[in-house]
Amino acid sequence: MVHVLRLRVKLLVISALTVTNMILLAIVKPKQDPYDLVSFIKASVGWSARYPPEEDTHTPAWDKIVVTPARDVDDISWLAEDLPGWQHAVYYVDRSSAVARNDSLRTPINKGNEAMAYLTYIIDHYHRHIPSIVVFLHSHRNGFWKAWHVDDPLHNNANTLRHLQLDHVRRQGYVNLRCNWNPGCTEVWEPNPHLTNRTWDEIFANTTTPFFESSPGKPAASSQMTADHGDVFSRRVWTSCCAQFAVSREQIYLRPLQDYVNIRQWLLETDLEDFLSGRIMEYLWHVIFGQEAIQ
Repeated sequence: MVHVLRLRVKLLVISALTVTNMILLAIVKPKQDPYDLVSFIKASVGWSARYPPEEDTHTPAWDKIVVTPARDVDDISWLAEDLPGWQHAVYYVDRSSAVARNDSLRTPINKGNEAMAYLTYIIDHYHRHIPSIVVFLHSHRNGFWKAWHVDDPLHNNANTLRHLQLDHVRRQGYVNLRCNWNPGCTEVWEPNPHLTNRTWDEIFANTTTPFFESSPGKPAASSQMTADHGDVFSRRVWTSCCAQFAVSREQIYLRPLQDYVNIRQWLLETDLEDFLSGRIMEYLWHVIFGQEAIQ
């Protein structure tokens, strides 16, 4: 009888874990192994011991910076605790913040998700000191829910930066911190539903971004040329989500300041919901920083 009860308890526990895992997988997309609850629990045991940090030690703190947006409800204390070897530029986005000091960095408005803070940092500092490495990062440290899109087995942004090879960033100019292609780069044969020709034209009008079919020195698209090219943009712009990346100072300066001002102006003026405008920018950061359309 005791053995039967034990067996039933084990079956109940297994069933409960299975159902919980299925629910999590149904909510957290894409449904791939890195987001599997069992894999997450396994990685939580001894991960740091198996894979010690390979943090860069020859780049001084004044020459590398983490840029992140934050709301009053966000806990950003982990930046100082876990990344003491980096500068931190925290942009408060709440209109009437109860946390930000008078000298705190602020965005002109809370719009477009993280994109407003990222562009504002570049605009604010373009003619001041920009470190050789700039990492644009979300405000969350880790967590299965908030940071599911962080490739680190524990979904930990601090671990990601500890393992980031800064020399690689300098060589490449732009590095997406997410290597997993899903979501964002698994259906490259399909049109990108978030990016239309009209949107491309609006964002890059009067900037140095060329047509895909044009020479690098040719100015950005006109409405007529966009129409002539059909769906060339939406069919050819894909990248891994989710707007966390590292950029070299040299790559930032390949564009004139006015480009960043014009792109932010689109973000300020668009009637699109934050979810949509922010998602569109997710698919354009690699283009803004000089990479191939499918990255």
